[in-house]
Amino acid sequence: MRDEYQRRFQLTVLPSLGFNNSFALAMRGDDARSKGITTLSQLAQYAPSMRLGVGYEFLERADGFPGLARTYGLKFAAPPSVMDLGLLYRALQSKQVDIVAGSNTDGLIGALGLVVLEDDRHYFPPYDAVPIVRTESLQRINGLQAALTQLCGTITTEDMRQMNYAVDGQKRDAADVARTFLANHGP
Repeated sequence: MRDEYQRRFQLTVLPSLGFNNSFALAMRGDDARSKGITTLSQLAQYAPSMRLGVGYEFLERADGFPGLARTYGLKFAAPPSVMDLGLLYRALQSKQVDIVAGSNTDGLIGALGLVVLEDDRHYFPPYDAVPIVRTESLQRINGLQAALTQLCGTITTEDMRQMNYAVDGQKRDAADVARTFLANHGP
């Protein structure tokens, strides 16, 4: 992929920043703990009594709900409730649904004490966050590649969740959140 991006688009793909932003199925922490559910395989036995909330895209994607349901044998109490992504966690919190399909770095996961179920059969491909930069920019801007490379491998999934919550949940300025992260974790 790196070679093709360079050849076709004159883009340089740098190493991963360190976090995976794949789809994630999350449920209320108390419910997961009381049932002993930590993996998607374990979810299968409880799914018939549970309601799933998803965004429209998750129903339509090749790597979304249909394949996930087949891979894990998931049969929920009703067809998935399709809703705006911004409403998923509110529906989970108000017990309109029991589990949601969101993104692994959603800020509300930690803020609401949710449990992300392990994809123990590795259904979802990795969605590693990687900087992709015009090669011309790397050549033109002195120090850009070195600065970006210093970030590679330094941002964990939990770091990204916390930063997303700071911006989305606490309404902090994204640039300020990034500066704070760099001040605390930078070289």
